[in-house]
Amino acid sequence: MTEAISVSKLNTYIKQIFDAEELLHNIPVVGEVFGVSLSRNVIYFSLKDENATLSCVCFYPNYISLIEEGSKVIVTGSPNYYVKGGKLNFNVIKVEKVGQGKLYEEFLKLKEKLQNEGLFDIAHKKPLPKVINRIGVITSKEGAVIQDIKNIAWRRNPSVDIVLYNTKVQGNLAENEIAHAIDVMGKYDKIDVIIVARGGGSLEDLWAYNTEIVARSAYNCPKPLISAVGHETDFTIIDFVSDLRAPTPSAAAELLTYDLADRKAEMWGIFDYFNKTATNYIQDKFTESKILSLKLTNNIEKLLSQEETDLLHKKENLIKSLDNFINQKYYEIGLVETTIQKIDPTNILKSGFAKVEQDNGSVNLLQDLNMDKDITLTFYDGIVKAQPIKENKK
Repeated sequence: MTEAISVSKLNTYIKQIFDAEELLHNIPVVGEVFGVSLSRNVIYFSLKDENATLSCVCFYPNYISLIEEGSKVIVTGSPNYYVKGGKLNFNVIKVEKVGQGKLYEEFLKLKEKLQNEGLFDIAHKKPLPKVINRIGVITSKEGAVIQDIKNIAWRRNPSVDIVLYNTKVQGNLAENEIAHAIDVMGKYDKIDVIIVARGGGSLEDLWAYNTEIVARSAYNCPKPLISAVGHETDFTIIDFVSDLRAPTPSAAAELLTYDLADRKAEMWGIFDYFNKTATNYIQDKFTESKILSLKLTNNIEKLLSQEETDLLHKKENLIKSLDNFINQKYYEIGLVETTIQKIDPTNILKSGFAKVEQDNGSVNLLQDLNMDKDITLTFYDGIVKAQPIKENKK
């Protein structure tokens, strides 16, 4: 029995065979470019013809402008067997552009036609609904795409429904199945949004999504439609017609679902924000009320103090007015007393006058005196009776 050798030993042996074969050094290879990517100034791509593909690596980033998806090129280089990964790559040292591949030319021709007809216009794009409860997915039930969409969507939001319309994703008449699925799902009222999806591949693999029948069905679809065909670097006609392009099917599932954990955290954040806002608002209003209360108290105290001062002034003015009034009245009373004293009969009698009375009445004039009757003379210190005497006139 032959002794087993290690994987490393076998891979090293294979690499030595390639390195030793001079006929494989610096040979030109012609083919159509697909699957281009650039990482750390290293260009990764593949060449294909009708029957085979070749993985290529180019360490000269200045060739990136020539290595375009769908272009036909002649690359010069050598096959290199990577021992650690057990993979054969063609190391490219020179690139010459021959022309574009037939499929890519057809792609550009259809793209220009549909663009001129307005199928790519932004004005025709439909916005995604704010609430998405059911997602329609058009893809193959056998591929990993539908599983990726379900896993991501249900991990983020288990309540969302996913409705699958099983179709071919490449090959003969695949475009007819895809277009028919779009037409059917577009009429289904309970579908909120539609994803047209498949995994990555070459331009030929993705060709069903570059057909006019699929493009027009996507354009006429009444439901919002997301294109999720291929990898991020792959572009198809349906990408330009659809309402939104997702770089991958997984990205489409993320775009159309919200993460419950994130939503809960967001809601708690909103709750905390409103709680803090309400607390701060109440605290601010409480502080404002205290300030207003202090201001009101101070104003009341100032008002009361002012009123008290005004009352004191009014009291003083009233007392002064009363004093003046009383003094005035005392003065007037003094005048009256003086007048009364002046006309007081007692004072008059003290001055040497006497009051003459006759028949119980006062006699002020001589002509009123009855000479035949007695009179009464009232002096200050007593009363006397007298007989009037007629004066003899000579």
